[in-house]
Amino acid sequence: MSLQGFSLTVIALVAGGLIALQAPINAEAASRLGNPVTAATMSFLVGTSALVVLTLLFARQSVQLEAFKSLPLYMLIGGGLLGAVYVTVNILLAPRIGVAALMALGIAGQLFAALLIDRFGLFGLVERGLTFGRVSGALLVLVGALMVRSL
Repeated sequence: MSLQGFSLTVIALVAGGLIALQAPINAEAASRLGNPVTAATMSFLVGTSALVVLTLLFARQSVQLEAFKSLPLYMLIGGGLLGAVYVTVNILLAPRIGVAALMALGIAGQLFAALLIDRFGLFGLVERGLTFGRVSGALLVLVGALMVRSL
């Protein structure tokens, strides 16, 4: 593996760890605020504020505002809505099933959805077949997730 490949792998691992930290932090906020949707709203407001600042600092010149007019509806609202569902579900489930089970099951769900996206080349991505190795790997992750949840 090249140095760049190694660096990207480390960044992906750290980002995954941050997601694991986000779930219990938001769940505790929900407990203190009395409502999971309020905690999710707070999380998104802080995240949106941070992204606005980063855009103003680093991406202002490269933003193509005219492109907003041509974006399909799923691009305009899909990512935000999916993120809101994901964060809210994490807030609800973290205290009930534990963060390790939540993350493991979430990763398994992501893999199965990703296999379908790859298989059909959705969203303009290159089609990739459902090979024995890819499906077996996803099934092993699911079995591992169920073990984390149940054992």
